Amino acid sequence: MGTVNSIQAYWTEEFAGQGERYPLATTNFFTGETSTGCGGATSAVGPFYCPPDQSVYIDLGFFDDLRDRFGASGGPFAQAYVLAHEYGHHVQNLTGVLGRGSNEAGAEGRSVRTELQADCYAGLWARNAVSTGFLEQLTEQDIADGLDAAAAVGDDRIQERTQGRVTPEAWTHGSSAQRQEWFKTGYEGDRVGSCDTFRGDI
Repeated sequence: MGTVNSIQAYWTEEFAGQGERYPLATTNFFTGETSTGCGGATSAVGPFYCPPDQSVYIDLGFFDDLRDRFGASGGPFAQAYVLAHEYGHHVQNLTGVLGRGSNEAGAEGRSVRTELQADCYAGLWARNAVSTGFLEQLTEQDIADGLDAAAAVGDDRIQERTQGRVTPEAWTHGSSAQRQEWFKTGYEGDRVGSCDTFRGDI
């Protein structure tokens, strides 16, 4: 829960800086299946954010799948990245970004742009976690682990593993390279505005 608390403390401070209040998201850990404000969910969906109940749901077996099914190297920072990404969706819900055309698939679609912004938000938190001392200075390996997690759940790698080809028109999360690029944009940046994925090319 330390990572969750750090993430939510970061966003509480960011919102306060804009004169706004950050309502904490509820964190729910589960194994197998669970009931949510978005309906029933199983471990097959992996971690996700449910807007109606403003909750993040974390399947405890996901990190094993990340390593065994998708080839991510794992590690504690990779797990922290996944958590920070899901809380990024909570921020998007609070700011009105989430849900507006988010079902628009395709390499340049709003769904991809929404996911890439959450990756960028994860990078912002990581930078802050180092500066506040929650995380020790990240090594290149730590960062590689986090980016490897991002790459492992990129649409291109999942498609190639499951169907043997890459079809950008069906993307909903973005390519591995895009997800790495936007994570690094957040990590190397210092403000939320640097994560505007809804303008220009991605």
